[in-house]
Amino acid sequence: MNNYFNMNETVFDVTERYPETIRYLAGKGFTPLTNPVMRKLMGKKITLEKAFLSKKLDIDLCERELVEIIEQNASSGLAHIDLSLKVKSDNPLEPDDGKKTVRIEGVLPCPIRIPLLESFEAFYSDYIETHQEALEKQNYKIRYDLRSANLGIDWIIDLARTGKKENLPDVLLSAGFELFFDKKLMGSFIENKEFHCALDTVNKDFCNDYIDLRDEKKNYAIIGVVPAIMIVNTALLDGRKMPETWEDILSPAFEHSVAIPFGDLDLFNSVVLNIYARFGDEGIKKLGKACSAYMHPAQMVKGGKSAATAQPVVSISPYFFSKMIDERTPLKTVWPKDGAIVAPIFMLVKKDTEALTKDFVSFFLSEKTGTVFAQSGFFPSTNPSVDNRLSADKKFSWVGWDFIYQNDIGALLEKIKADFETAAGSSSESR
Repeated sequence: MNNYFNMNETVFDVTERYPETIRYLAGKGFTPLTNPVMRKLMGKKITLEKAFLSKKLDIDLCERELVEIIEQNASSGLAHIDLSLKVKSDNPLEPDDGKKTVRIEGVLPCPIRIPLLESFEAFYSDYIETHQEALEKQNYKIRYDLRSANLGIDWIIDLARTGKKENLPDVLLSAGFELFFDKKLMGSFIENKEFHCALDTVNKDFCNDYIDLRDEKKNYAIIGVVPAIMIVNTALLDGRKMPETWEDILSPAFEHSVAIPFGDLDLFNSVVLNIYARFGDEGIKKLGKACSAYMHPAQMVKGGKSAATAQPVVSISPYFFSKMIDERTPLKTVWPKDGAIVAPIFMLVKKDTEALTKDFVSFFLSEKTGTVFAQSGFFPSTNPSVDNRLSADKKFSWVGWDFIYQNDIGALLEKIKADFETAAGSSSESR
């Protein structure tokens, strides 16, 4: 029970009262909710509890995440944000003192947010103390807003959609192919040369004979990655060979057998783009046919022996969650031989204010930050001095910069998702 809604309320009533929950629910597989007409028609016919049950989702977990989204939205003052404002303070009630605000904003992966935020806050305090006089002379102040990734990036997307550079932060950190490459979002600002961030050298794990995460155009910096791997329930293989590559799970043997991380939209987008880049339209159709469930990664690692029959055979999951597996269960981690799929964590810097933000950019690119990524969250860092603790056989699969620049990623993702959902729906009806 919480103070905002109860699980027997209709989806429509809750989303009408808290519109910030719509994208979260869409990410859980209820994509029609993004259409106002469909939200009204469908949302009035089903309660939150029944909706989550229909997707076999963890009801308690979903309720907690919805509450967190609502509370974060309320505390940040974004529920009624005026997107015409040029400055968004970390305190919406802070009086206007006439100073220009430099903003450092974005989302951090949940497992590393606390240790990284603690490190950043210490750095921020020292910086303000030592640079206060210089900032006063230049009439600037520096504010930050670094949120948990599980709350989504709607607020950043809304700012990007205004098309106004001044509405966007000066340093932006987030995952998201959709956000960064869609020409209706950050892609347009990149084309206009208003944001950039370059890495000249990266960790050997990401610069070798088969992969190079450096952007030759020097538009984007990838500071770390979320590797997508497989978790296999060996008790349900039923004579099938253990999958070793992404191509293996696209075979007829694994139809209706794979859990897809749709609840983690950034990871989902990375997976489908990678499959499309390697196997084309046919690969997306096969992935749709393989789909047996949309699950949050936290659900995927609960497959104890007693619950084995309730689990999919293969779950596509962030590498981090594989560390939560109880070795006594039949769940086994598979790092695909053709590489864990790379879900990048990006950083962009506004050119107009890069002289003011360079020390903060250096912080996020530092070995210290990279070590937090790699050791606290199992998110390999691109910092060349960080030991990601990966054996030589743990490779990565990356769509490549050529693929990114040769395609309209926003439009392509819409097509891929539609094809995937059609194949998954057809596959479900045929069972």
